Amino acid sequence: MRFGVVATDPLRITGLREILADTDAVSFPSRLVGAEMVPLSVPGILHDAELRMVLIDASCTDHLFELLETFRRMRPLVRLVVIGDSAEPEYIEKVIGAGVKGYLTQTARASEVRMALEVVSDGSIWAPRKVLSRLLDASGQFGRAASAKEVRFTSREVQILGLLVGGLANREIAKSLEIDEATVKAHLTRLMRKVGATNRIELTMKALQYDL
Repeated sequence: MRFGVVATDPLRITGLREILADTDAVSFPSRLVGAEMVPLSVPGILHDAELRMVLIDASCTDHLFELLETFRRMRPLVRLVVIGDSAEPEYIEKVIGAGVKGYLTQTARASEVRMALEVVSDGSIWAPRKVLSRLLDASGQFGRAASAKEVRFTSREVQILGLLVGGLANREIAKSLEIDEATVKAHLTRLMRKVGATNRIELTMKALQYDL
């Protein structure tokens, strides 16, 4: 798998490349282990079938939204992650609304970058929780949370929800609970059906509303 990067700061490119290189099969999904990061200036890379995600440093362009529109037009299936210097919810919502699947601030820790890449590669959206909550509320996907009387959780489900809210990946949850990753995925699938969530991000946000 190839990750494209739009950045002019050599330190930014080096840092992102090192974050990817410093992953392993235990802490990161196997499909991302060994992933290659290449500058979008490489001839033909935008049309490379293995290009699955593009990381964009917003500070390198004064025309971010025009750039996002170009990606949506030329490679609509490529997932975009923006690294920006603004933490304002309104700005982040605007970026997500332009088709971006992930937003990170420039002060994000390496662990946050890895988690964002995992979540976006799974087809979900990564953004600050306050922004996610507002987006879900605005789209009507985030209805009233059921009470504990309406939805009952097993002790194992409570453990998994707690670790999920804590930001752990499936592999990390499995390791923490000493169970198989497939078992974690099965629990998450049942939990999403139980609370009416469509992905792990929405499940995380719903979990925060339950009094567990």
